Amino acid sequence: MSSGPQIETPATDVVPLPSETPLRKAYLSVRSVVLWIAATTLFFTVCPVLILIGAFIDPRKNDWPQRALFRNVVRFAGARLEVRRSPGFDPARTCFLVSNHVNLFDPFVLYSSIPQFFRGLELESHFRIPVYGWLMKRFGNVPVPDSGRPADLKRMWRLTRTALDSGISLLVFPEGGRTKTGRVNEFEEGPFRMALQFGAPIVPVSIVGSFEFNRKTNWMLRPAKIVVYLHDVIETAGLDKRDAAKLSERVHEIVAAPVNAHMAHMTHAHMDNPRGGGQPAPAARGEASR
Repeated sequence: MSSGPQIETPATDVVPLPSETPLRKAYLSVRSVVLWIAATTLFFTVCPVLILIGAFIDPRKNDWPQRALFRNVVRFAGARLEVRRSPGFDPARTCFLVSNHVNLFDPFVLYSSIPQFFRGLELESHFRIPVYGWLMKRFGNVPVPDSGRPADLKRMWRLTRTALDSGISLLVFPEGGRTKTGRVNEFEEGPFRMALQFGAPIVPVSIVGSFEFNRKTNWMLRPAKIVVYLHDVIETAGLDKRDAAKLSERVHEIVAAPVNAHMAHMTHAHMDNPRGGGQPAPAARGEASR
């Protein structure tokens, strides 16, 4: 089976921010403050309403308000969004969605982009964040324990099994944290062991261009186009836990390919025009859906 859009490009160092005049920096700072206020105000205003609705209506039967909120948070933050689906992507398959992790907007970007009902495996500490944590708990995200206590791990596996058996796909960020360079960090094997244990297929997902929009080491929200690649489904049937490392490497290669190609393109564009920063790399093979 084809593994989705493949772009063979060597990884590059972190893409530098374009050179900017003091006036441009002042403009971007003011713009970022306004956009942060707009996006967070929207989120924290609408979230309590969704929590209240969720107390009476199964979120799975009333998914559109959540998608509308997340899509508008991305829009209010100033990012443009495009989705590209590989021919072998099947939105009807219950699966593990495996994505790179760039910034705090990733869940909003992905929930706006993936055309199927899914929830996420999320650090348990996130469930203690006011409003956001309450929303994630009510909507059925699976807490990943901060400790390795057997009871907590068993609970995570039980909730994961329940979600998959209910036809709910699960999103995971196997890097274990946000990238500081823009490149896709090494994947942890845990999610792949789970996929093999449960016999669930995997869909690699690449978020491209989001590092220029916002990065962990900088609070600014810069004008950017984010492209989400939904790659071909990878079957796990016939594999066992001994294949976890190879499966992790295979998925990492697929997720990283368009990211590396974009970073190489942006680096070359920056070298040619330090003030401009360049345009996004040409899209990989796939169907543009937004």
